[in-house]
Amino acid sequence: MTIKRLFDCLDHQLQHFPKPDMLAAKENGLWVPYSTQQVAEKVNRLSAGLLKLGISANDMTPEGSDKIAIISNNRPEWVFTDLAAQQLGAILVPVYPTTNPIELEFILNDAAVKYIFVSNEELLKKVNSLLSKVPSIKNVYTFDRIEGALHWSDITVLADTASLKEVERIKVTIPVSHLATIIYTSGTTGTPKGVMLSHKNIYTNVQFSKKSFPFNDAPDTRVLSFLPLNHIFEKTCTYIYLYSGIGIYYAESLETIGDNLREVKPNGFTTVPRLLEKVFERIMLKGNELTGVKRKLFFWAVNLAEKYDNRISGGIWYNLQLVIANKLIFTKWREALGGNVSFVITGGAACQVKLLRIFNAAKIPVYEGYGPTENSPVISVNRQEKGGMKFGTVGPVLDGIKVKLADDGEICVTGPCVMEGYYKRPDLTAEAVINGWLHTGDIGVWEEKKFLKITDRKKELFKTSGGKYVAPQPIENKLKESPFIEQIMIVGAEKKFVGALIVPSFSTLRDWMKEKRINYTTNEDVIHHPKVQELYRELVESFNQFFNHVEQIKKFELLPREWTIDTGEMTPKMSLKRKVVMEKFKDAIERIYA
Repeated sequence: MTIKRLFDCLDHQLQHFPKPDMLAAKENGLWVPYSTQQVAEKVNRLSAGLLKLGISANDMTPEGSDKIAIISNNRPEWVFTDLAAQQLGAILVPVYPTTNPIELEFILNDAAVKYIFVSNEELLKKVNSLLSKVPSIKNVYTFDRIEGALHWSDITVLADTASLKEVERIKVTIPVSHLATIIYTSGTTGTPKGVMLSHKNIYTNVQFSKKSFPFNDAPDTRVLSFLPLNHIFEKTCTYIYLYSGIGIYYAESLETIGDNLREVKPNGFTTVPRLLEKVFERIMLKGNELTGVKRKLFFWAVNLAEKYDNRISGGIWYNLQLVIANKLIFTKWREALGGNVSFVITGGAACQVKLLRIFNAAKIPVYEGYGPTENSPVISVNRQEKGGMKFGTVGPVLDGIKVKLADDGEICVTGPCVMEGYYKRPDLTAEAVINGWLHTGDIGVWEEKKFLKITDRKKELFKTSGGKYVAPQPIENKLKESPFIEQIMIVGAEKKFVGALIVPSFSTLRDWMKEKRINYTTNEDVIHHPKVQELYRELVESFNQFFNHVEQIKKFELLPREWTIDTGEMTPKMSLKRKVVMEKFKDAIERIYA
């Protein structure tokens, strides 16, 4: 494998499969495609303009190379800016739009960002309010046209023949060892850490993933992109698509995904389990609205799908029933996703096995994968080939990557995808990478000597006051199988027993109360209703049988509203910020142990 730079995807696509829709987005209500040729021209002009503004790799070191930041939703301009910066050897610093001002100020100063690109007016205001505290920033450019603001296209206007020629000369000199990006991982603890990833890190991960999954070159296919591009999962997948000739269509927002899927009719997409849970909840709500025979058929099909195993045949009678269920019920589910989906890849957190069974039975193939930002990111993924997928595991390790389990079960990985280190933090780098092995902080086991299964986060394991270890994730994932539970967090560190904070699924609860002729008032009132309390006591009791005595939930508190990114309990990739929840709901936890 000749290792390429990430921006070489432009030449690669122009050479092998120039497309009319390399990238596409909605503008004024219509899908606007950008051809490979158009993208290449825009990127080169933006590079030439940035060169005129004095952007360069300088001495090619992580500290010396100029930094450019992006704070934006997913859109073609995001990719234009990314590739344009790389072609000059500048380092891209992508930031979550939801990053709080204190963290944002830290990141921009830590990286000494020179220019910053923002998508809209709201983010422009956020950045402008910090400018006096970040002396390195020379200017802010916007992707939307905003009165009184500099637009990104103002830079492309600066390009001339001489600067375009100079860009071509510089491109050739950028080595694969050069940093492509510094990604600050949203610190659930303390200040964010800047993960330094080179072209080689990400490009090898792209090629290993292409070979292992496998992703074939497929110029006539398209994907819908909605996971944040500043997260390495979606960023690496973007390069997989660009190097495979797959067209990328950007969803307008998380709220419009349903409509966008039906419009674009993509062949696949990447997601996180939380969004799959939401999709399933919506399907179940629709099912609950049905009556008579239609309702019976719907729940018969779902029950059938819950028993599905992709590796063990259910027998002639089961398989025949599944064919019927697919014709009568699941075909509508597939149509809701556009009707063409041949792969959905999920990562970032554990996916419920029940969901994997149901979606795969419904011929919506969901493949679970795994990997941290520090490994660019993919370590393992369930594969499309026969025998390459096992529910409840994160699949076989990518070809080209080595994994070993430490004595305590910690997953350690080595290979060309392991990061160059944490920016300006050799102390943290030395803790994470020991003799070339990245220590992930995740605990795992092998199944059938081939499939990697994550059992917990090392830091999330806790001891009860009786000295017994408890792993919260498996307990939480099991309880989330209940339609009555929207979110849950297990507590009990240094306490006598295990407790739980539970956010009910209020839509399911509302239906149940209607059936029981109980008046639904407000969420706050409902969670204190004796009948509701009794329902959840019985529910928790029914799940306790799956766990040993130490892990069983003895007491719980119901909470009146969902944890979200906006309210601060979830990270942008929708993982739970346990420390934040513990702090915010201290009173509820105290009531559990009172």
